[in-house]
Parts: sequence; C-alpha cells; structure tokens
Amino acid sequence: MGLSNNDILKKLRVALKLRTEDIVEICALVDFKVNKGQLNDLFRKETHPSYVDCGDQILRNFLNGLVIHLRGPMPKKGEDPPKKKT
Repeated sequence: MGLSNNDILKKLRVALKLRTEDIVEICALVDFKVNKGQLNDLFRKETHPSYVDCGDQILRNFLNGLVIHLRGPMPKKGEDPPKKKT
C-alpha cells in the first residue's frame, strides 16, 4: 500500500524540521490560505474524530511553496537568476 498525502506531508514536516507556523508561511508564499487548526487535523491519526484527508490541492500548494521557500522565487523572463553566495 502506498503513502497517503497525509503521510507525505507528515514525513516532509519531520524531515525538514518544520513547525505548523512554518507550513502556514510556506503555503502563503503561493497565496494559499491555511490555518493551524486545519493543519492539525491533517496530522492526526486516522482514527481520531477530527482527522481530515489531505487533498491533492493542499499538498500541491505546499510543495510549490516549499520550492520557493528553499530556492527563492523564479526570476522573471529576461532577468538573470540571483547569484548564490559562496
């Protein structure tokens, strides 16, 4: 059996040492509004009454925001990418 979107989100949160506030900020980078309560429901056990399945839209927006968070925003056409500090 494969991983659910909830499992992927949980594993990324642990691997990257992200707090709930960090995930809210990452989602905001792509103009996707999510609050702490909604995220807490995604991280609960499946047997908990407040458990919510993580939809594709939530995971997709989180991953897109994570790219911006880690790499920075994409440069506009005709601009040179920002130089990395060494």
